[in-house]
Amino acid sequence: MSTSALDTSLLDRTVADVRAGAASWSVTPLPERIALLERLRPRLVARAAETADAGSRAKGYGPDSPWAAEDWIGGPWALAQNAAALLHVLQRIAAGKDPLDARRVHEENGGTRVDVFPATRWDSVLLNGYKAQVWMRPGVTPEQVRADAAGEYRGRRGEPAVALVLGAGNVAAITALDILHKLYVEGQVVIAKMNPVNAYLRPHFEYVFAEFVERGWLRFVDGGAAEGAYLCRHDGVDALHVTGSDRTHDAIVWGTDEEAGRRRREDLPLVAKPFSSELGGVTPCVVVPGPWSAADLRYQAEHIVTSKMNNSGHNCVASQVLVLPRDWDGTERLLDEIRTVLRELPERADYYPGSADRLASVRAAHPTAETHGDGCRLLVPDIADHDDRLVTEEVFGSVLGVVRLPGATPDAFLRHAVDFANDTLPGTLGATLIVHPRTEKAHRDAVRSAVADLRYGTVGVNCWSGVGFLLGFTPWGAFPGHTRQDIGSGTGFVHNAFMLEDIEKTVLRAPFAPAPRGLVTGAPSLSPRPPYFVTHRTARTTVERLTRFTAAPSPVKLPALFAAALRG
Repeated sequence: MSTSALDTSLLDRTVADVRAGAASWSVTPLPERIALLERLRPRLVARAAETADAGSRAKGYGPDSPWAAEDWIGGPWALAQNAAALLHVLQRIAAGKDPLDARRVHEENGGTRVDVFPATRWDSVLLNGYKAQVWMRPGVTPEQVRADAAGEYRGRRGEPAVALVLGAGNVAAITALDILHKLYVEGQVVIAKMNPVNAYLRPHFEYVFAEFVERGWLRFVDGGAAEGAYLCRHDGVDALHVTGSDRTHDAIVWGTDEEAGRRRREDLPLVAKPFSSELGGVTPCVVVPGPWSAADLRYQAEHIVTSKMNNSGHNCVASQVLVLPRDWDGTERLLDEIRTVLRELPERADYYPGSADRLASVRAAHPTAETHGDGCRLLVPDIADHDDRLVTEEVFGSVLGVVRLPGATPDAFLRHAVDFANDTLPGTLGATLIVHPRTEKAHRDAVRSAVADLRYGTVGVNCWSGVGFLLGFTPWGAFPGHTRQDIGSGTGFVHNAFMLEDIEKTVLRAPFAPAPRGLVTGAPSLSPRPPYFVTHRTARTTVERLTRFTAAPSPVKLPALFAAALRG
């Protein structure tokens, strides 16, 4: 849409309406904020199936497709889980408690760590064996962490302000979760511009957030780049949050004309407002050599394929480069299992705009790339050139490249892998490290150093880092240090239910093998194959039941939920 076609009067009225509500939200007492969240949850459940089904149809498959589970996970369940996380913390504060139990904050290996997951008894039941720590920036003490948490509710409320959220087009819940973060963590009212790719979600969001809309604390608008640019520069908008690419950020901040480069060099931004962002990159999945059984190879192949093929790879944290040990006898066997999983998955298409062109460019650069399944699942099994596009540029589609690195031992391989991930791959949003429990036990210092040295906002150990996006208690964002002149994967953290400050990264851990095989690997848990795996046969039913449980927990719902999970 051209600028001349903009209905600026409508956008001006929207800004004015939300601005008029900023002061009333700032003084809305904590009990009422809690009540609003509690009333949001049944509305979410009432519209959950319609929301998920809309996503399925838009992506080209039916609501009963095996792929439809991802529309529940990345839509209604993610919103239910994040709302539950916020409620847990706000209810603690309302009861006169600190947002963080002091036992959760401690010093470890020279730094301050916060144990954020599991946070509730239901977390321990539903995701048994999953754990997450937030690592604070160097020099931050446990006392500072506890004192600074949840400042919005402990006497340090900010001034009334209007935030513009530029919605993402790929995952349904992103826009909704960013709205919650701005309202509840930063205390700002919100204008949410829907992305044209999934603007069909607007009526569902307006229903779920109806009370916030009615009271003037939230408005949704449609439109493309022109509407977004107008709102970004509007005097009535105080702060911005965007999910997208570094190109989106740079277009907003520096412009797209012939003067953009000069502005960037001289740090003369067109938009200098507070700006948080989540911008993706080239995401690594690093596999450490170890004593893997045939069952381990199959399970982790499903895990790796999930981290790539969820949402057809249209995720900012989709694994794009699989980093394997060059000399490990399990490398080729793992790749064979990955090929098998890719062939066995149901058909689907890469739906996101531009996907066909991006995949075509990969095929042109790699004429021998393997095509599996329905023709748009590409595997490039040996990338020797570290200037290859798959190494230097986010493809945002269903292609997985393999880089083989030297290292005769886990220690040596991990040093090469961490250096490659930090210094060669662009982006710092998320990284996944897969390591057998016996290998970690035998090489504890090397694994500990690798986790500490990876400069990523979320590091998943035996867990796709993308799971950190979902849990609510696990802050989500790029590793600190990016500037507006070199934005990388963005700045700031969202999905931060404990409302922590001075975050460095989240370290997320999951069982290496599902129950009961974890007993054999040395890391037992009660978790079966996770329902977010693309190979889970009853994932849709499981996640639908999980969504309803998360929105209204009750022990009577557990048997049916567990039955569906175990059948998968």
